[in-house]
Amino acid sequence: MLDNQSSTPSPVVLNAALQRMAAASLLGLFLLCLLWEIWLAPLRPGGTLLFLKALPLAFAVRGVLKGSLYTIQWASMLVLLYLMEGIVRVVSDPPGPSILMAWIEITFATIFFMSSIFYVRPAKRIVVAAKKVEKRNEKAQKAQERAKSMQTDDVNHQSQK
Repeated sequence: MLDNQSSTPSPVVLNAALQRMAAASLLGLFLLCLLWEIWLAPLRPGGTLLFLKALPLAFAVRGVLKGSLYTIQWASMLVLLYLMEGIVRVVSDPPGPSILMAWIEITFATIFFMSSIFYVRPAKRIVVAAKKVEKRNEKAQKAQERAKSMQTDDVNHQSQK
């Protein structure tokens, strides 16, 4: 990961399978939200505007497909809202297809969350290690500056005598 001699981190190796799993589950969740509220089990016959709940997921699709760490991080927090909605609907909806849709939503949200967390994890470890090295280097530099300052003060003090 990090070489003890240098402060530059080595390239991060991210798991492509986790990225593909995150992308697939995000796309599945997006399609489920659309189909659920328009056709499969809408709250009212004919559908409702609740299908718009899929819109925030659409903003994340491109970045997740590219493997953008930033997008995957914020999307992993966003997907927790869909997990929460699925749990609420499992508990509160009347028996029928809506409960099945809610369980599928819970599954997709959980898969996305877990795969995104494990996908980003190696990069986060590298960043934390690099910050530790940087902090250690800053402390060493300050100590060297203090030592030089003390030597300069000693030389100035002796020259004044």
